[in-house]
Amino acid sequence: MRTWLPVVMLLAASCGGDGRVPVRVQQKAEAPESDMVKENKDAVKLEQHDIALYAQRHNLQLTATPTGVHYLLHRDVDGPTAKPDQWARVNYRLELLNGDSAYATRPGEPESFMVEMDQVESGLHEAIQLLSPGDSALIVIPSYRAHGLIGDQDRIPMRSTIVYHLGVVAITNRP
Repeated sequence: MRTWLPVVMLLAASCGGDGRVPVRVQQKAEAPESDMVKENKDAVKLEQHDIALYAQRHNLQLTATPTGVHYLLHRDVDGPTAKPDQWARVNYRLELLNGDSAYATRPGEPESFMVEMDQVESGLHEAIQLLSPGDSALIVIPSYRAHGLIGDQDRIPMRSTIVYHLGVVAITNRP
C-alpha cells in the first residue's frame, strides 16, 4: 500500500491542479441607478432651482458655466484674464444663499491665492479665470463646486451654495 501512495501523489501533481475550482464568470446586467446617485442628482436640481430663486429675488441676470457656477459682472475691465499658476489678489465678501455673512477680507487687505493650485473652492478657481484685474463680480457657487456635503466645519453648513462678492485687485506671476 505504501508503494501506491507516491504514485497517487505523483499523478495528482502531474494533473497541474492547484486545488482551485474554476468559476464561470457571468456577465453582469447593467445595474439600475443607485439610490445615492439619484439622491445626488435630485440635490443638484434642487440647488440649481434655489440659485434661480435667489437670482429672481435679487433681480439678477446670472450667466451659468457648464459646471453650474453662476456669475454676474458688475464691472468688466478690459485686460487679460487669470490663468492657472498665476496669483490672484482679491477682495471679497462671502455669504450663504440666505444672505448670512460667512467670511470677508479686511478693508485694504486683499487675499491672494494661486489659480488652480491653492485650497480654495473649485468654483472660485473656475470663476477667477473669467475675470481680469479691476473686474468685480457676483459669483454663485453650488455646494458641489464649493464645500460639498460637509461644509467647512466652521461657518459654511453642509451642502451650502455660497455667494462671492468679488473684486479682482491684481493678477500676477508672483505672490
